[in-house]
Amino acid sequence: MSQRVAAETCPPKVVVVREFDEGRDKAAVEEMEKRCEIGQRGKPSLVTDLMGDPICRIRHFSTHVMLVAEYGEERRVVGVVRGCVKTVTRGKSMYVKVAYILGLRVCPAHRRLGIGTKLVQHLEKWCERNGAEYAYMATDCTNEPSINLFTKKCSYAKFRTPTMLVQPVHAHYKPLPSSKTLILPLPPQLAELIYRRIFANSEFFPKDIDQILTNKLNLGTFIALPKKSNFKCNPSNNNNNLLLLPPTFAILSVWNTKDVFKLQLKGASPLTYAWCAGTRALDAYLPWLHFPSIPNVFKQFGVYFLHGLHMEGKHGLRLMKSLCAFAHNMARDDAGCGALVAEVAHRDPVRDGIPHWSKFSWAEDLWCIKKFTPANHHPDDDWVTSRPASPVIFVDPRDF
Repeated sequence: MSQRVAAETCPPKVVVVREFDEGRDKAAVEEMEKRCEIGQRGKPSLVTDLMGDPICRIRHFSTHVMLVAEYGEERRVVGVVRGCVKTVTRGKSMYVKVAYILGLRVCPAHRRLGIGTKLVQHLEKWCERNGAEYAYMATDCTNEPSINLFTKKCSYAKFRTPTMLVQPVHAHYKPLPSSKTLILPLPPQLAELIYRRIFANSEFFPKDIDQILTNKLNLGTFIALPKKSNFKCNPSNNNNNLLLLPPTFAILSVWNTKDVFKLQLKGASPLTYAWCAGTRALDAYLPWLHFPSIPNVFKQFGVYFLHGLHMEGKHGLRLMKSLCAFAHNMARDDAGCGALVAEVAHRDPVRDGIPHWSKFSWAEDLWCIKKFTPANHHPDDDWVTSRPASPVIFVDPRDF
């Protein structure tokens, strides 16, 4: 009985949340995230390995932070969360300042202690201090612990459910219909003009799109046109009002995530491993068959993220498929790139033009959102409860 009383009166261990310090915390965060991966074993799962430093996923945002949670007298790092603040559209050419929360991790041995909640709450305070009116996060719709944390403990609302489309990179090249289609690279300035025009009424289009298009990770923006189109890629001025878009076209940009993170499938059965290896061998020896092989996802591989996908006109669907084949061939020439990924709104027409494997894709990627209530809050002007202003969501490649 005395031992039980002593245990009940023992004060709980203190959790301290503070900003990440690279020199002090880098090794501890890397070790903690490895322990999180170990906790996921027992079934096949994709493991993410951040490249460079732990803050690399958010360093491309001008306003960003990374917080760590320390536990107990030994001050062990047991949790981490990352966040950034940016300005995006909420539809009808209206801009709003939002925070994006990502990379929440808590060591398996220290879960159910409220550490994840503390991390999110401290990050929200930082977001408000930096002017954010809303905060949002994305998670797999089957990730119940994450959904419960945000919706039940942190008052987030389920908001949007975009679709994640994944296409493996095969050993063969995909044929391009060169006789009917012209694919041209766009200079960043012209790509910016086009994007600001076509995504003005969408949701989550970033105001700093120019920073994305000129980033070293952006491998280019490409437009597909009918062969006889007279569209000029070098307009004489940068006036958006004078920009004449062709009646039918497709456009997309390619973002290289290989220098940010790599993925690896762990926990698959030997039979699955052998079957995937067999598809690659057949595709390599008989490439003219265009056999749909599966890259070696059991070793670390990179991903190309396709963003800014849009199509118009009667040939738009065909042109978009040609652009996706073009991007596939770019990835085919980049050793270690195992897949193309695109994320679009469920009702976005461009979805029909994106080749993908349903077994590798996610039908619903859940986004949750929360409004920070200012003193002059008007309930009628609430993005959370409003109907979508557009069927289109622009997915920022820096969020992926």
